[in-house]
Amino acid sequence: MDDCRHRSVTVTALASVVNLLTACGGGGGFDDASPPPVLAVDIVEAFPALSFDQPLAFATVPGDDGRAVVAMRNGLIQIFDNDAGADTRDVFLDLRERVDDSGGEMGLLGFAFDPAYADNGIVYVNYTPEPTPLQPQRRTVISRFSPLDGELPGIESELLSYDQPFENHNGGWLGFGSDGRLYIASGDGGGAGDPQNNAQNLGTLLGKILRIDTDDGAPDDNPFVDAPGARSEIWAYGLRNPFRASFDRDTGELWVADVGQGALEEINIVERGGNYGWRKFEGTQVYNEGDPDPGNATPPIYEYDHGNGRCSVTGGHVYRGEAIPALTGRYVFADFCSREVWALRRDGAGVRIDLLGTLPGNPSSFGEDGAGELYITAFDGKVYRLAPGN
Repeated sequence: MDDCRHRSVTVTALASVVNLLTACGGGGGFDDASPPPVLAVDIVEAFPALSFDQPLAFATVPGDDGRAVVAMRNGLIQIFDNDAGADTRDVFLDLRERVDDSGGEMGLLGFAFDPAYADNGIVYVNYTPEPTPLQPQRRTVISRFSPLDGELPGIESELLSYDQPFENHNGGWLGFGSDGRLYIASGDGGGAGDPQNNAQNLGTLLGKILRIDTDDGAPDDNPFVDAPGARSEIWAYGLRNPFRASFDRDTGELWVADVGQGALEEINIVERGGNYGWRKFEGTQVYNEGDPDPGNATPPIYEYDHGNGRCSVTGGHVYRGEAIPALTGRYVFADFCSREVWALRRDGAGVRIDLLGTLPGNPSSFGEDGAGELYITAFDGKVYRLAPGN
């Protein structure tokens, strides 16, 4: 590419990412001066009359796309009409007395409806529980809430828990694959540089994508079920702080955005048994010189550096809606600090990145409605949606 200031960039091979970073002076295709948007997409407030306290998840109710929920870090989940004119909301699930949100990356971090929610009313959450005399250690809990007499919270069943050595890098995303299994994004446990090297250690659940059966634990076809010393719940490993993941509803691919240490943010397509390199690698660059090369690390399909105020990737979704045809098949993601929203297109020529716009607030998560239209939660308390532009 002759001009690094072009509005978009094509990467012809994964290996050329490093060359591109060197040639352009950073950004992995981004430029220090953000280009104007190149796709006809508007980012608008979805519910102008509503505001939320640090929202971290948005979803519409299965079987009732006219109702939506937003989960907040403090443990409160509210439900309301999925309509731009919505001005009231009700409590859907209140876990504030159970959730410890005293640390910056602790709290209620993930939420998912059961695939059969319309029939059973079951939901799942990923949260940091308040410490108790019997369990004083900091930990992550994955729980199922089954309604009692038709009401939540009903009965809580703890499916999985693991200790957290630090307050940060908890990951938190939950999502069901087309196989009906529950997938969980787990950070490396925190501390600069993964001091315990959790991400490469198959004996711990930290720094991983996990996969469980909600009734029977680890499925028999998980990749490390029979590996000595390995946790059977692990689906993939070598991740630092996977902050938001999603399944492409058409292809089934699992897209994971992994927050970098201090230089590079990365986007991966995660596969069964895959190793995504951390802490030996941050993106395509060596991070820890003292670690041996694992020999099986898969590089990200895209990475970018911290130019122009960028600092932390927020993973999104592959767009499969109908309102914006030009966006179909593109992976939409954002940066928490610069508040930019981007669309990634992957084809035979490589990877292309286009700017969609900049949010008023820091983007914390993405969500889909039943039709595949995309929404973004932000820490200005608002929910935004992508709409056809001019």
